[in-house]
Amino acid sequence: MASDAAALIDRIKRDPEFLALERRRARFAWTLAATMAAIYFGFILAVAFAPGLLARPIAGGATTIGIPLGIGVILAAFVLTGLYVRRANTDFDLVTQRIIERLQ
Repeated sequence: MASDAAALIDRIKRDPEFLALERRRARFAWTLAATMAAIYFGFILAVAFAPGLLARPIAGGATTIGIPLGIGVILAAFVLTGLYVRRANTDFDLVTQRIIERLQ
């Protein structure tokens, strides 16, 4: 029984559709990771090189521009994670299931 599972895994790993799926998934994941890195490092660079910009108060109050931007960095992480989970649960999982059913 274990050898049947191992044989199925080997067939899946060599399947051209699965290899294409792996490439698509990796490209999507790296795009999201690069996007998050750009957002994060953009904020950090703004803190380092434009602290006056981030220190400006919003509408003359006590809250500065840096506070909502920092919250935006955190929210961006949640949004990008949600995008990945949504795509994984719809597109990637469906294709994986179709490949497994075809190769069994």
